[in-house]
Amino acid sequence: MNRLVAIAATLATGFALCAAAQVPAAPLPASTSAAADAPSVPAGPPKIAVIAFQVAVAQTNEGQRDFADLQKKYDPKRQQLKGLSDEVDRLTKELQTQGNTLSDAEKESRAKTIDDKKKQLSRDAEDAQNDFNQDMQEMYNGLAQKVYDVLNAYAQQQGYTLVLDVSLQQQPVLYAADSTNITKPIIDAYNKKSGVPAPPPQPAGSQLAPAAPTRPAAPATPRPSAPQQ
Repeated sequence: MNRLVAIAATLATGFALCAAAQVPAAPLPASTSAAADAPSVPAGPPKIAVIAFQVAVAQTNEGQRDFADLQKKYDPKRQQLKGLSDEVDRLTKELQTQGNTLSDAEKESRAKTIDDKKKQLSRDAEDAQNDFNQDMQEMYNGLAQKVYDVLNAYAQQQGYTLVLDVSLQQQPVLYAADSTNITKPIIDAYNKKSGVPAPPPQPAGSQLAPAAPTRPAAPATPRPSAPQQ
């Protein structure tokens, strides 16, 4: 029962935007002309930057807007699951308090009803979570490709020879000066290009307002999937 309540509570309290930062990004497809199209390496010492790429995607105005829309889409299902969870709790308490006054047949019937509703809650919650994760994946991948294009252009314009992602697990970057972090400039550059206005401030404790982890972890730079040809 605790597991079912936890699943329902996840949906009932809203999906945290940090889920977006946990969505694995698909690699860019290899191109036979990649070597020919690659920009020439600028002369001089290497210029390196770091970025919390997935955090940057999530914190763009477009990312915040799309995530808020996604939450609204799943709000009816969230309310439905909460109602079913509350009903299971109510029936369970009634059986516990009235058990001594019920016949064995009635107790067995009520226990079966509760068990059936628990199974339904588990199935519905799992289906809703899977559907949400799929929509989140699609939303992230589409936006990540566009943010990556901005990052690619920005890195070339600024003469960076290497950009390391620090937003995934097992990231190899142990230290980076704040001056090398281009997460905010990339967010600003994408917001300017997209033209999507900043979302209105959210009330305190609102799940719609994304929060970046204080120290994002990451392995290799995520390469978002390219659009379909």
